Amino acid sequence: MHRKIKVLFRHRSMEMGGVEKVILSLLNNLDREKFDITLMVSLYQGELRDKVPAHIRYIKINKGREDFSKNPFLNKIQLLLRGLRIKSLQQFPKIIDRIYLDEKYDVEIASSYTDFEAVLSSPDKTSKKIGWFHSDITFPKLQPAVPKILHQIPQFDYFIFGSQQTNDILNETYPGLKIPDNKVILNAIPIDEIKLKAEEYIPDFETENPVFVSVGRLHSRKGYHKLIEVHARLIKDGFPHKIIIIGDGEEKENLQRLAEKLEVEKSFVLLGSLLNPYPYVKHADFFIMPSESEGWPLIIADTLILQKPIISTAVGGIPEMITHNKNGILIDYDADEIYNAMKEFMINENLVSQIKKGLENSESQFDNQKIFDSVEEIIIKLAQK
Repeated sequence: MHRKIKVLFRHRSMEMGGVEKVILSLLNNLDREKFDITLMVSLYQGELRDKVPAHIRYIKINKGREDFSKNPFLNKIQLLLRGLRIKSLQQFPKIIDRIYLDEKYDVEIASSYTDFEAVLSSPDKTSKKIGWFHSDITFPKLQPAVPKILHQIPQFDYFIFGSQQTNDILNETYPGLKIPDNKVILNAIPIDEIKLKAEEYIPDFETENPVFVSVGRLHSRKGYHKLIEVHARLIKDGFPHKIIIIGDGEEKENLQRLAEKLEVEKSFVLLGSLLNPYPYVKHADFFIMPSESEGWPLIIADTLILQKPIISTAVGGIPEMITHNKNGILIDYDADEIYNAMKEFMINENLVSQIKKGLENSESQFDNQKIFDSVEEIIIKLAQK
């Protein structure tokens, strides 16, 4: 019998996000007979921290916020001490591996550019290193990190792009960059699980008006500030509706303040993070994603499977999933375009019917087994080199 290939994922934490869902889908689906997999997280933190499958070796270096005191003073001290510990361990990666990893790995995987440093500074010089990239390299807010990312990319043994657009933009913007062997691999979609979860409960939207739902972390690049302003404008112009945002993040207080200032806090609802947002997606009238930048967002694929009409900015890999006016509406990151698309969905029944018809065969564009087979093939070939 062949020895199993030892694979190590190094990642920051398991907060709810697209990258974390990709990691979980790989951990659940890569062949157990071929691979012996370890996930090592810097912080045992986030809504998905307890969702790692039991057969995976799961190493947690630091406690998560969830494990700290509820007393604000004690909490601050605990976070400060944790921060100091993280910094000192980062300076001496050999110590991390000596304490937590008692074996060598064939392949180490960085699932996002934020994990590149952890994998590339691994004391194990014999392991093959895979970098996974989901971001638009031209996105303005990414620019402070770009020089470092460009320096890191050529150091990997293999590189995976989360969408064709991510690949194209990197090649167009930096044509001289030496990119290792690479492939575009889309994220896997657990189709049956999504459909099942969507049936778990029926949310009470507490309105007769049309409901738009959005799911995403509350970052400035998600465009929710712009969406609140458009929402207030539409209501003022006589198009009543409700918007529900599912997700958490550092912009939450700013968004709440803006909603209060524009007097729409009752109709623009920040619901917080939900482990199962799918009933909201299924039972709302429409889905909206006003992002300034994206990679290949899983939630768009999930929404297509639930056959919900979508308005989305044409960023990242989204145009690879949505055909304008066929199974959704694609717009620029622009307040007037968001306004017009939302208004059109509320008043144009023919357009909505046409899009619902275009959504009927959405599942056919997602082939999960092909995705897992591709990842397995890359890991096996690398391990054998």
